[in-house]
Order: sequence, then structure tokens, then C-alpha cells
Amino acid sequence: MAETHQVLTINNLRDRVTLRTDGGLRTGRDIVIAAILGAEEFGIGTAALVSMGCIMVRQCHSNTCPVGVCTQDERLRGRFTGTAEKVVNLITFYAQEVREILASIGARSLQEIIGRTELLAQVSRGADYLDDLDLNPLLVKVSENTELTHCTARRRNEVQPTLDEEIFADAQPFFEHGEKMQLSYSVRNTDRTIGARTSSRIVGKFGMRNRLQPDHLTVKLTGSAGQSLGAFAVRGLKLEVSGDANDYVGKGLSGGRVVLRPPLASRLVAADNMIVGNTVLYGATDGHLFAAGRAGERFCVRNSGAKVVVEGCGANGCEYMTGGVAVILGPIGANFGAGMTGGMAYLHDPDRRAGVVLNMATLKTVPLGSPHWEEECRALIEQHAEETHSVKAARILDNWESERSNFLQICPKEMISRLPHPLEEMQEAKSA
Repeated sequence: MAETHQVLTINNLRDRVTLRTDGGLRTGRDIVIAAILGAEEFGIGTAALVSMGCIMVRQCHSNTCPVGVCTQDERLRGRFTGTAEKVVNLITFYAQEVREILASIGARSLQEIIGRTELLAQVSRGADYLDDLDLNPLLVKVSENTELTHCTARRRNEVQPTLDEEIFADAQPFFEHGEKMQLSYSVRNTDRTIGARTSSRIVGKFGMRNRLQPDHLTVKLTGSAGQSLGAFAVRGLKLEVSGDANDYVGKGLSGGRVVLRPPLASRLVAADNMIVGNTVLYGATDGHLFAAGRAGERFCVRNSGAKVVVEGCGANGCEYMTGGVAVILGPIGANFGAGMTGGMAYLHDPDRRAGVVLNMATLKTVPLGSPHWEEECRALIEQHAEETHSVKAARILDNWESERSNFLQICPKEMISRLPHPLEEMQEAKSA
């Protein structure tokens, strides 16, 4: 923080940049010291979490939080006692202590002490072996110009017109009368977060739990979509891409449908090539995604309800997944399923190579054998083939009797007792 403040001041840029700090800010005194070193904004994370009841047992990844802060277990959630008022009370105490300290040094606001390092001095511990660390470089004041101690350029960048605004204008019959519509556009990678604003307007008009058909408003896109395609898309909105998409496809997906397929003229083998970037379906809660190609790293991270079919993924697939279903018709990367505490995954693994890259600390794997789970897997592949015209999906379905033995079903161990149907009926399970 101190070095950043100094460098910006030396280069006459300090008035253009807002500096924010966080990490270990537990008292008002910490905030005052951070301001003196150059900070203008302060992040209160851990302390706010503790005020809500967290006791720092560090079991967030295991679904066993004893105070119900970080868990999907309804029994444990019942122990959560946090309220917004507790956080408000904490911040009030911070503000009170900051006000008292400012008064003691003759300052009226935090802004008056930003960058005033002459207010700090290194404390001597009284022994050479305790005073061997020189903190003076942190306390250097590089400019006497008080106007450059903090950001003064509080300009707000106006949001540029987006494709969603065009979609909203073109889809007035849908929004006004509920007519079923299909729209087409060309896109490029600067078109980001396509579908988010449209979804907001759908919720405003029809509600979050609406009765719209999954493809009531279909938006067909041609080209390479930018980041966060289909972010927060809700039921009633379907996005079809003939091309590819960047990172964060389906981020926070909330009931919408996203379909990606290569252009008809493409000579690439879809199953061997990437079609979506990293961190697909981050935090998704509902909806479907079908992609005729491979996904990047951290596929389905924190997915808690969406259903998806892709044809391969990179490292850390299904990381921290708590719900939903993932069908992967191709190779996977290392550390698959790390921290996965819910949901189900089906891997097409004809070469029997998946075992070496699975994170088996919390997972149980069985061959696809139960009729119930086989039907779930096959139904999703059929939807995938219908939506994307995937050659690989069609081949698997045409040879289902032989191909089903190539599927590996993956489920978190702690979910076994909560499943509506057993993973397997006759054969023994294989677990770590």
C-alpha cells in the first residue's frame, strides 16, 4: 500500500487512482494506519463474517460448518444466527473508534490524513535483535503537495450501448404481449454479458419463477461472444451461438438456456477443440448449457443447480460444485471434483484414464449401471445432440448399448445417503 501510494504520487497519478486495502483490518486503529499509508477505501471481510457468527473452524469446503455459515446442510443452516444488524453494529464501532483517533490527532476526516506518514513512527522494542527491521521506507513522504494525497477524479464512466439494449428494442412484442420470438445478431468478443440486462427485464415483466417456455425468447448469435455470455440468464431466454465464447459463460445462470456450436462451415472437429473459455457456469443455480466442444479450466466451479453437457474440460473441473448435473463427453484435466460436495457428474471415459486425474478425497465413483441415473445421463445427451447437432453425442447415442459401459458416474461421498436412488443396484462400488 505505502509503495503504491508513493509511486503514484511521484508520477503525478495519485489524484487519478483510488487505493483500496483489506486483510486483517480488525480495529479502527488499523483503518487509521492504513489511511496514513495511503488507503482511501477499506475492505472488512473476516471481521464481518465473525460478527455474523463464524467461528473460523476452516471447514468451509467440507459442508460441515457447525454454525451454518457455509453449508448446504439444512440441519446445520438452522444454526445460523447472523443478521444484517450485527454487521451494521460492527461498522458503527469501527467508525466510532476512527472518529476518536482522528480527534486525538486533530483531524476532522480520514481524507485529511491520507498519505501523512509523518503521523507514524517506528516503535523501538529496546533490543538490537528486536529492532533489526527498518520500516522507514514505508514512512517516506515523497511530496509536500497535499492535493495529490488522494483521488480527486471521481468520474463515473457511462455504460456504453450494449447488444442487450438492441435486443430489448427488437423484442417489444415479447415484453408487451408475451409473444414467442426469435432474433438474430452478429457478435464479437467486445460484446460482453449478453443476456444479463434482457434477463433483468424478463424478471421485471414476468417474474423470476415465470411460466415462460425455455425458448420463449430465442436470441441467435453468430461470431465470437465476449466474456460472461448468458450471465444470470433466466427462464424464458435462450441464447444460441454459432461460433464460440470467452470466459464465464453462464455465470450465475438462473434458469436460462445457452447453446454453443461451431459454425456450419467450420472444418474443425468440435470434440477436439475449445468452444468456451474458463470458469463456465460459475455460481449457476438453474438452467441448461450445451456446448459442442471443450471447456477451459474451472468448468462448473461452484455450480449449484445447472445441468450441462460439454465434450471435455480443463483442470479443476466441477470444483466446489454443490448441485446440478455435469455430463462430460471427453477428456478432463487434473484435480477434477476438488471440494465437490453436491451434484452429479458423468464422464465418458472409454480409455479408462479419468481415475488418475480425479480428486478422490471426497468422491465416490461407480460405472453407470443404475437405470435411474442412466436415464438422466442419456436424456441430457439426447438434448445436447438435438440442440448442438453434436457428431460425438450422436455417435454415442447410436451405440448406446456398448457406450454406456464407458461412462463413469461421480458423486460426493457425503451425498450418498441423501440420493433419491442408489448409485448402483448390483455391482460393488469403487471408492477411494
